[in-house]
Amino acid sequence: MHVTMKLSLPRQPSSVTRARQVLTTLLGLTDADEEARGHLAVLISEACANAVRHSDPESTVDLTIDITDSTCRLEISNRGITPDGARFSAGLPDPLTVGGRGLPFMAALADSATFAAEDSGQVVLRIQKDLPGEKLLGAL
Repeated sequence: MHVTMKLSLPRQPSSVTRARQVLTTLLGLTDADEEARGHLAVLISEACANAVRHSDPESTVDLTIDITDSTCRLEISNRGITPDGARFSAGLPDPLTVGGRGLPFMAALADSATFAAEDSGQVVLRIQKDLPGEKLLGAL
């Protein structure tokens, strides 16, 4: 199976919920296990929330969801500037620092996550998560 969906959502908080609902519906068509589904729900929520918060005021949040039998790829883009030091490491900031936990959190849940700046002024976040299938009871 291969499913691809593209969405262009307004830059508003309710778009985070809509993106998560669409992803959850599409994952319901797969044999992905609950853990992977949960991780992907958090990943899309965090990525879209960051796009809503940090993109240019006139930007939309553009989303591509691409699911195969073995992987889910998310591409979240908006007009803006790639965050300074936008590295995906699982290290957390100092405990007294306000914010800055989203990228490390995504790094811990995704199998890969990278930023790309397009010439058009778009910031693109690409996330990939492997989709292990449901484990059958009694299976070895």
